[in-house]
Amino acid sequence: MIIVHAGSEVVPYSKTGGLADVLGALPLSLADRGHQVIIVSPLYPSVADKYKPVREPLSLSIRLDAQVHTADVYSIAVNEHATAYFIANDALFSRDGLYVDKNGIDYPDNAQRFIFFSRAVLVLLKKLGIKPDIIHTHDWQSGLVPVYMKALERDYYRGTVSVFTIHNIGYQGTFWHFDMPLTGLGWEYFTSDYLEFYGKLSLLKAGIVFADAVTTVSPTYSREILTPAFGYRMDGVLKTRQHDLFGILNGVDYAQWDPAQDRFIPHQYTRETLDMKQSNKVTLNKMFNLDTTDAPVIGMITRLAQQKGIDLLLGSINRILSMGFKLVLLGSGDKVYEDRVQKIAAGHSGRMSVRIGFDNSLAHLIEAGADVFLMPSVYEPCGLNQMYSLKYGTVPVVSTTGGLNDTVMEYNPSSEQGNGFKFEPQNAEDMLAALRKVLDAYHDRQRWQRLIRAGMAYDFSWKRSAADYELLYKAYLIRSYLHGFRDANGSTNT
Repeated sequence: MIIVHAGSEVVPYSKTGGLADVLGALPLSLADRGHQVIIVSPLYPSVADKYKPVREPLSLSIRLDAQVHTADVYSIAVNEHATAYFIANDALFSRDGLYVDKNGIDYPDNAQRFIFFSRAVLVLLKKLGIKPDIIHTHDWQSGLVPVYMKALERDYYRGTVSVFTIHNIGYQGTFWHFDMPLTGLGWEYFTSDYLEFYGKLSLLKAGIVFADAVTTVSPTYSREILTPAFGYRMDGVLKTRQHDLFGILNGVDYAQWDPAQDRFIPHQYTRETLDMKQSNKVTLNKMFNLDTTDAPVIGMITRLAQQKGIDLLLGSINRILSMGFKLVLLGSGDKVYEDRVQKIAAGHSGRMSVRIGFDNSLAHLIEAGADVFLMPSVYEPCGLNQMYSLKYGTVPVVSTTGGLNDTVMEYNPSSEQGNGFKFEPQNAEDMLAALRKVLDAYHDRQRWQRLIRAGMAYDFSWKRSAADYELLYKAYLIRSYLHGFRDANGSTNT
C-alpha cells in the first residue's frame, strides 16, 4: 500500500508530546512491513536548522478566504520505503513554539496555520502525482484533511481511505465561527452534523465526522470517550461513528527504551542480570539525595497537571511515605503544582526528591533505578511510561483508565499471574491499598523477582500496533471497493 501520515509534529524533527512519538514510529514500522510510506508535517525552524532537508523543485499555492498563501516543500529520505515531506511557510510555521508562544499562550492564528496545513497535504500529493491508498491524519491539526478529500478533492482521492486518530480528545481545535471562511468550505458545512460545535468551528470534529475510520490510542480509551465523563462533550458525535471507531494501542520504541542497550543508564541489564538493576537503584538514590535504606523507591515522570492525578498524589504523599516508600519525581507543568511538590519534598529530606523540568537521561535512570512506577492519571489515552516500566522491571501501579488499563494486568499473588497493580482513578484509599499489595510482594524477594521478570517479557513493540493498523487499512480498502466512498453529505454511492 501507499500510506500517507500527516500530523503537526514528528520525532525526531519536532515534538511537544506523544503525538510526535507516534508519527516518528508507526510510519516506519509500516515501512518495515513493505509499504511505501509518506510523512507530511510543517517545516519548523528546528527541522530546517538541524536536519537540513532538501528543497523540492515545486511550490504550493493555497487560498484561505481572500488571501493566497504559498509554500515551499522540503524532504528527507528516511529510508528506502519512507520519505518525510515538510511544508514551509515562514509566516505560519517559523516560530519559537509549535502551538504556543514563549508564555504558553496559543497563537491567535492557529486556525489559519493548520487549515493551511490540511489543504497543503492534499495539494502536495497531487503535485507529486501520488495517489495514496490510505491517508492517515492525527489530531485536530490535520482534522480537515478527510473533509477536503470528500468535499473539494473528491475526484482525485476517490477510492483513497481516510483514517483519523484521536490522541487526546481534550484538545479539540475549537475556534470562533468567523474562521469558517478560511476553510474554503460553504456555510452548509457549519452545522451540528458537520463542523459546528456549540457555536464554534471544531477541527477535531471535522476529522471524526468525515474520516472513513476513526481510531484512538488504546482500546479502553475508545470506549471511555463515548461517555460524558471522558468525551469532553464530543461523546454524542462519537456515538454516531461508533461502528467506525477502533482502539489500537500505541507501541514502544524498544530501540530507545531497553535496559539491555540503554546508553543513558550506568548499568545495563536483562531479565537474567537483575543485580545490575539494583546498582542503578543505588545511583538513583545518590542522584536524588535519598537515604541508603532498602525501602522501595517509587518513580514518577509526569506532567504536573490535573489530568495526571497530581491532586490525588499531593493528598496522599504523607501516607505513602509513612508506609515505607521513597519517592522521586521528575516533571513540570502548572506552577501551583510545581511549588507544592517542591515544598512537600523539602519537608521529607532523604525520603522524597523532586526535579522540575525534563531530562531525558534522568528519565531513563528513574525507569531503571526505581522499584515501582506510579501513574495516578484521571484519564490517560494510552500512556507510555507504564510500558517502559515493564521493560525495565519497574512494577507499574496505575489507575484503571485508558491505555493504563489495557497494558497493566492486576497481579494475583496466588497464581502469580499479572504484571502490576491497579486502582480506581481519583480514589486515594484504593491507591493506598494497591501500594500495600506492592509492599507485600516486595518483601517476598523471590516472588518480587518473578513478578519483575514476567513484566520484562511483555512485548508492546510498534510491530504489533503496525500489524493492527495494517489490518484496519485493508478492511476499509475492501469496504471502499465494495461500497464506494461516502459523499460529503454522508450518502453512499454503491
